Amino acid sequence: MRKQLRTLLGSLAVAAFVGMTPVTAAADTYWQCVPFARLLSGIQIFGDARTWWQQAIGKYETGFQPKTGAVLCFKPTERMRLGHVAVVSQVLTDRVVQITHANWSPIDGSRGKVEKDVTIVDVSPAGDWSQVKVWYDPSRDLGGSTYPTYGFIYQDAQAQKLAVNGWNQVGNKALAMAQTAANQVSAAVRPGAGPLALLTQAADSTDRIGALIAAATGQGGDR
Repeated sequence: MRKQLRTLLGSLAVAAFVGMTPVTAAADTYWQCVPFARLLSGIQIFGDARTWWQQAIGKYETGFQPKTGAVLCFKPTERMRLGHVAVVSQVLTDRVVQITHANWSPIDGSRGKVEKDVTIVDVSPAGDWSQVKVWYDPSRDLGGSTYPTYGFIYQDAQAQKLAVNGWNQVGNKALAMAQTAANQVSAAVRPGAGPLALLTQAADSTDRIGALIAAATGQGGDR
């Protein structure tokens, strides 16, 4: 797993060097996680995020492995009483994916922003995505907290069709989310850093993610 992640992130680091852009989001739009996830996934469930898992039973296929376009449902916690939902935008490995979601990290001091292609890591002992760590923009790294989840709600054919329109709508609303995968998986690069520094930081981030997975699975390590 560590070797696989290092190879993957090394390639992403090169991509970041070629075209690195900062994290940005729409300045004039406040997004809640639920309407944003519904728009992007096409999954037609309404109500608080904490209710999505139960509502999905019998209506959509559910499971415990990530798929592109699926919605990951977070359980409510003391600090996150309404739960949270996020759309899987890319599966990198069986324990690392990217998500696009709204109203998680404060961006430029404001909430209600969209974050595109940010890293989330499965740290559950069983490898079933029941516990995750999520990219937190203010720290420019995975957050310190571990979040419990219900699992993934998968798109059906109708949801996939609606999702195409959803992505188009988001683009039309000028959500300028140009960060790349490498920006999010690797640690933030200092202004003016050259390609060697970028590659080194990506490798360091790989080690941190690999250590988290190894510790969680008993092989070896919070927002």
